[in-house]
Amino acid sequence: MQKVGIIGVGQSAFVRGYEGSIRELVFEGFSEAMRDAQIKPQDIQASIICSAPEYDKQRTPAGLMAEYLGLNPQPTFYIESVCSSSSMGLRVAFSMIQAGLHDVVAVIGFQKMSEISSAESQERMGRGADIMWESPFGTMMPAYYAMHARAHMNTYGTTEEDLALIRVKAASYGQINEKAVYRKGVTLEKALESDPVSTPLKVFDCCANADGSSCIIVASEEMAKKLSPKPVWILGLGAASAPINMAGRTTFTGLTCAREAAKQAYDMAGVGPGDIDVAEVHDCFTIAEMMAYEDLGFAEPGKGKELIRNKETYIGGKIPVNVDGGLLSKGHPIGATGGSQIRTITLQLRGEAGPMQVDGAKIGLVHNIGGVGIYGNVTIFGRDE
Repeated sequence: MQKVGIIGVGQSAFVRGYEGSIRELVFEGFSEAMRDAQIKPQDIQASIICSAPEYDKQRTPAGLMAEYLGLNPQPTFYIESVCSSSSMGLRVAFSMIQAGLHDVVAVIGFQKMSEISSAESQERMGRGADIMWESPFGTMMPAYYAMHARAHMNTYGTTEEDLALIRVKAASYGQINEKAVYRKGVTLEKALESDPVSTPLKVFDCCANADGSSCIIVASEEMAKKLSPKPVWILGLGAASAPINMAGRTTFTGLTCAREAAKQAYDMAGVGPGDIDVAEVHDCFTIAEMMAYEDLGFAEPGKGKELIRNKETYIGGKIPVNVDGGLLSKGHPIGATGGSQIRTITLQLRGEAGPMQVDGAKIGLVHNIGGVGIYGNVTIFGRDE
């Protein structure tokens, strides 16, 4: 297979209430990526628009965005796998380039979640579960992940303090990320004293909805070398799914879709967990990051708590994780989240992450989950020596 590289990345600031339209929101991430890649709209041969439906009134947003961004008459289409939509979009872009259909593809993720109320948003998220057998009974995202937290605690002795330490780390890096919603530190005491949401998860164990956009410009090996002085290469991609109904799951101490996707990505890249220099994982809740440590092989099952207790997932530790603040500090605009993670890793591998830089990072990983472990995407990236 030919190599496929990333030549441009962009992201809007993630905010709680964006005042413009969705097309204006998308333009912010797109324009930054275009400046980064130093190309023009006519250089993009196809666009993939990624988001979760039902957060705004616009049907077929791909058509709207292609027109507004000047991408007609190039083909455009829409991809959705809820929170992992833009990682899945990158997988499709990779496949299209490998197939020889296109040489330069834009993967654009967005979500303007403030278009509806928090209660309406929770109801939409609940309908991400089976609308016949689960969501009518009131289970929401915090409750689902609380089940995982309780299972992890009962099986491995993980504590609420272990989870709170993950939020303390996220907040420490969120302070230095100008794109993040939350830019304030959080002490361990404050995290532990925050109000309960779904026991054992508290307010500071949960990420917040946000408005935002991201854009990744992907190119064939020939075009990447021609257009970019520092292309970042896609070394491995993994994707998997799990039963949408919790009754169909075999474990609650981890996400099987993440484990399978990680295996595929490691095998394709020819690397293992010990080769990863920096990682972005899907920390929609603190327990999600804890499970990711173990699902990705950074720690044995039940040993993830030792990584955070010993600050091994901080910069300077064994495996820095979410040193841009993660979803817990950046916020979670569903369709834009995976693209934001990819942007962070791209900047890390270029040595352009500023105060968040992990020295000498050569191989990076993105772990992006859709729904409550329904869709799993793991992507591994590398740079030229």
